[in-house]
Amino acid sequence: MDKLKRTYIQMISAIASNGYLKGFAEGSIYKGDLKKLCVPGLNCYSCPGALGSCPIGSLQAVMGSIKYNFSFYILGLLTLMGLAMGRLVCGWLCPFGLVQDLLSRIPSRKFAVKGSWSNFRYAKYAVLAVFVILLPFVLSDELGMSVPYFCKWICPAGTLEAGIPLLLMNEGLRGAAGCLFGWKSLLLLATIVSSVFIYRPFCRFVCPLGAIYAIFNPISLCRLEVDKSSCISCGKCEAVCKMGVKPQLQPNSPECIRCGDCIKKCPEGSIELIFIKKDR
Repeated sequence: MDKLKRTYIQMISAIASNGYLKGFAEGSIYKGDLKKLCVPGLNCYSCPGALGSCPIGSLQAVMGSIKYNFSFYILGLLTLMGLAMGRLVCGWLCPFGLVQDLLSRIPSRKFAVKGSWSNFRYAKYAVLAVFVILLPFVLSDELGMSVPYFCKWICPAGTLEAGIPLLLMNEGLRGAAGCLFGWKSLLLLATIVSSVFIYRPFCRFVCPLGAIYAIFNPISLCRLEVDKSSCISCGKCEAVCKMGVKPQLQPNSPECIRCGDCIKKCPEGSIELIFIKKDR
């Protein structure tokens, strides 16, 4: 039931972020006042149903603008959500996280990311530093404008939520789709296929928004707490964690998405999800 509860909340969040039905009907993009606000998860601005802006896309747009090099609003919003929830956003509110979760339920042999392979989790920080911050900030044209490099060259969520729907609904755009769309479609296909065999590969290795929230995970108000006095170190929480976290040792690991699987599996009830750290 708890897994269904999380799925329902994920679906509600996805619908709330993409509730502009007119956009899907007409193949258009909503450009009203709500687009000035950022949604918590990764959700493409150009999705026909998107009511708000993606924080990563907004961050790049500001840094690549002739007018601004920095946005206290976006930084403040990301800091606020990070301090409040950490990667709970990834586990419960992100539409693209929901897509990966659903794909992982397709029956197949699952591969755990262990040993040296787990070091690839640091790649998302490199994506954040290079494609989201450095390139839009440094590379600009003669007018002082820059392109959103992550959105343009990497983000599979944009291809799934915006590129494919807009091409299907606008015949004129199909002829303009070239090598870039082919490249993005290949990345999307790779993400979809890998999500069937590896739990949330995009969240683990690529997502720059996940990297930002991961920084706040150890200090966020929403956190996992382990009662050491009742923990019997049975290892069941570690065995059930799909993100490769050891909850009994590092409950607030940057990789934890607060899915709650370890809480349900603990035979002693030693793990709980809290919103303010308790003094024991």
